[in-house]
Amino acid sequence: MAPDASLETTLLVLLLAFVLGQLVAWTYMWTHTGLSYSRTFTQAMVLMTMVVALVMCVIGNNIITAFGLLGALALIRFRNVLKDTRDTVFVFVALVVGMAVGTQRFFTAIAGTIALALTAFYLSKTSFGTPGHFDGYLTLRFHGDPNRWSGIEESVKRFCRRARRISARQTGEDDTREVVFRVGLRDRNRSGELIEELKSIQGVETASLVLRDELYEV
Repeated sequence: MAPDASLETTLLVLLLAFVLGQLVAWTYMWTHTGLSYSRTFTQAMVLMTMVVALVMCVIGNNIITAFGLLGALALIRFRNVLKDTRDTVFVFVALVVGMAVGTQRFFTAIAGTIALALTAFYLSKTSFGTPGHFDGYLTLRFHGDPNRWSGIEESVKRFCRRARRISARQTGEDDTREVVFRVGLRDRNRSGELIEELKSIQGVETASLVLRDELYEV
């Protein structure tokens, strides 16, 4: 872009950068997981897209101006440490979109932003990268009567779309056993009903369910 771009062109660049920056920021908000969310970081992505687009307008094809801006930006020290690798990706997206808009590659900027947003939503909705889809761990302590064991399995299957026994041990000299399942619930809101039904089975001493919250990482 020539450095003497018209006012209309500059306003169009800034407006498109604002709209696409908003789309990037909304995508980040709707697909964010973990504990590192920051409102100021989300706002910064919108401003960053506009600033980069404006910088590209100022530079144009002038090499001298480019080196001058590079020296000026080198004086600015960014001390904010990003806590999540995904945050770094979104910063890079905002930079690239701003560069595309600032150089008037409007179609590339729009198509690229939409494609990246759809990809982010797909990865978020499918829980891509999660090693196994399960909701938590169910621990049962009961007397080892085979008849009671079949009743326990029936209740577990009714409330869980999948259940895998990962450990079983005898806890004392009597026939008391402790079994741990890794379960995927049909409805997480009915987890209390599952525990109550298991506790009502004769011979079951304790039943506990530890749910895994996929929004947080440890």
